[in-house]
Amino acid sequence: MDALICSATMCISPKNPFLFQSARPGPLILRKPICQANSVGFHRVAAAAAGETAIDLSNPEWKLKFERDFEERFNLPHITDAFPDAEAIPSTFCLKMRSPTYINNKDRVLLKVINYSSPDSAGAVCIDPGCTWIEQWVHRAGPREKIYFRPEEVKAAIVTCGGLCPGLNDVIRHIVITLEIYGVKNVAGIPYGYRGFSDKNLPEIPLSRKVVQNIHLSGGSLLGVSRGGPTVTEIVDSMEERGINMLFVLGGNGTHAGANAIHNECLKRRMKVAVVGVPKTIDNDILHMDKTFGFDTAVEEAQRAINSAYIEAHSAYHGIGVVKLMGRSSGFIAMQASLASGQVDICLIPEVPFNLHGPDGVLKHLNYLVETKGSAVVCVAEGAGQSFLENTNAKDASGNKVLGDIGVHIQQETKKYFKEIGVTVDVKYIDPTYMIRAVRANASDGILCTVLGQNAVHGAFAGYSGITVGIINNHYAYLPIPEVIAYDKSVDPNSRMWHRCLTSTGQPDFL
Repeated sequence: MDALICSATMCISPKNPFLFQSARPGPLILRKPICQANSVGFHRVAAAAAGETAIDLSNPEWKLKFERDFEERFNLPHITDAFPDAEAIPSTFCLKMRSPTYINNKDRVLLKVINYSSPDSAGAVCIDPGCTWIEQWVHRAGPREKIYFRPEEVKAAIVTCGGLCPGLNDVIRHIVITLEIYGVKNVAGIPYGYRGFSDKNLPEIPLSRKVVQNIHLSGGSLLGVSRGGPTVTEIVDSMEERGINMLFVLGGNGTHAGANAIHNECLKRRMKVAVVGVPKTIDNDILHMDKTFGFDTAVEEAQRAINSAYIEAHSAYHGIGVVKLMGRSSGFIAMQASLASGQVDICLIPEVPFNLHGPDGVLKHLNYLVETKGSAVVCVAEGAGQSFLENTNAKDASGNKVLGDIGVHIQQETKKYFKEIGVTVDVKYIDPTYMIRAVRANASDGILCTVLGQNAVHGAFAGYSGITVGIINNHYAYLPIPEVIAYDKSVDPNSRMWHRCLTSTGQPDFL
């Protein structure tokens, strides 16, 4: 559990500095709004309060301890942790240039770049009540001068899990190409996610530059995707049987949790294996990272749906367009697409509660928009407003809660409301979810996928395992998997970006 940093009046968790806890008996005090996506962090702090030794903020050494704790948490697992005698050899990453550029192992990337002066500042993320500035550094990604795997002895495998996402083929392509530049000749694709490790009817797919050369020109995944799959023991058994000693896992939080379990099982069995993740979530809900691949493409494609809804609404008498976008527990796509389009009047996301009915509800505001503008466009994230829908407690193969359809619910409630008040409206509902997931990556995501794929291979050859790669403050970095799967990243209702969205839509609080 986390240690708590305490003063006379409050305690702070170094692992989740979003939360402040009173040092006096009583409930937790939240210094910023908390949503369902952050509930894991909330419970972690509560648990820590019960059994951990507190750090006294009056101690002049508390900052040093915080820095040491942070450095320990973000230290990267390495092959030499289990194999101290592992041989480091000169890198075989040889480009056709006179002097290849390598990354020094001591290079770091700054995790936080804003020095907040007060916890009350919009979007403030503070470590202590005075918002003391402490530099938090993570490991820079890239090729190292020394590597811990001989290319001729490597059998690398790539697996894509979860749902589809723009850019999957781009990442696969550049993992394969970079492996070949190192000199690896044996690369396999595991079909249909983790399922491909156990299903004897799904043979692995041999991969080479020739095979992957043009796969980025289409959406989807060359390897296929699926949710769920065999146990960790079965997966590692299969890896041993196949002789896999490099595994590249493309997926979201659940997939990364599986990758971390595979890494730990390999350590337990003393297998010299590098397990490296590449975060794949169209919702952009991975902690610490600026964005994940597929997100920019999703926002761009979502605008097409929003524009269609706008045209439908604007062309009809009292037209209302409702667009449902992806976002189970985070509303980044809905927020960014609304900002980018400039055509949305109401944006609803999971992090911000709202009422449909009542004097301050969404429907009342829709009536105002119809009266004053003649039309309206609503953009809603799929995870928003779930409290209005029947809870079936059903879960999908990945263990995710099966959501009710908030888009259909808003459409039906809108029609019912306007019928009751005697106003004629024309409501159009658009759900572009599967159209967005299946498209090829745009230019921005194509570049991101290229660098992520390359750096995943660099990390594996450098001897790191149980890590993932991402972009942080426009620089690429390696992070230990546990640090990015602690809970889902979510939109901060106090952030400047959400305030910008509200400025664009002009919507009030619906409470």
